[in-house]
Amino acid sequence: MKKFKVNSEWDSKNFVFTKSFRKIYRIFLSLKALKGRSILIIGAPGTGKSANIYSALKILDLNIYDPTFFLENVKISSKKVYQEFFRTLRENFGVKTNTEVYRKVKDYDAVLLADKILDSEFLNEKKVGLSLWSEYKGIRAFPFYILVFFQYLKHRRDLKDINLIIQTALMVKIRGVKYDLLTDFSIISPIFVFILKIFFDVVRISYSEEETIEIIKNKFKFVDEETIRLCIKKYGYKPRFIFEALEKNYGKD
Repeated sequence: MKKFKVNSEWDSKNFVFTKSFRKIYRIFLSLKALKGRSILIIGAPGTGKSANIYSALKILDLNIYDPTFFLENVKISSKKVYQEFFRTLRENFGVKTNTEVYRKVKDYDAVLLADKILDSEFLNEKKVGLSLWSEYKGIRAFPFYILVFFQYLKHRRDLKDINLIIQTALMVKIRGVKYDLLTDFSIISPIFVFILKIFFDVVRISYSEEETIEIIKNKFKFVDEETIRLCIKKYGYKPRFIFEALEKNYGKD
């Protein structure tokens, strides 16, 4: 259900301030005064990475470059996706080189790479976002991320004057079930996150049971806590999935 997918700061209302949110807020608070921070927001699908990001940005009133990226279909090669990604950025700024793009974005408090790139099909149903493409490609999507990472290393000097906020999940599908490589595997996930922490300030969105209940009650005030606990047992601490299940069963608040 699209209504529970946050795609801009104006979509996030009546937000619950959790421990994860307060950590993001403290980091974002420094972005007007400091440059060169690379912040990676991770979390299992359904935990509300976008809601946390956009709520913090709305409160702090930061000047953010938040680009949109569309793909024609899920079958495009990793190299083509990489080329289209930077072509889109160059076109947005009316420049000819990637180096000029880096110069342009220095004027912003931060560059946000989030839902408008990952889930842009929610903005245009005829197009595809990076997450759907990555899910379809599976392990064949890794060359794209490697190319982006090499671009990151190549322009480390330029990035010293740029703040990056990146929302990500590395999705794989096993026997029809979606998993996030960064959060869903007890052995592999911590290794990936450990490596990422070398290059990024990593913030994981996660909630306690009490926080999850508060988030759900904030949206569905008439649902009792025992029902919410049953949903948590089925869906985990993932508010978006619980929202969708409750609306299906109970309708709107």
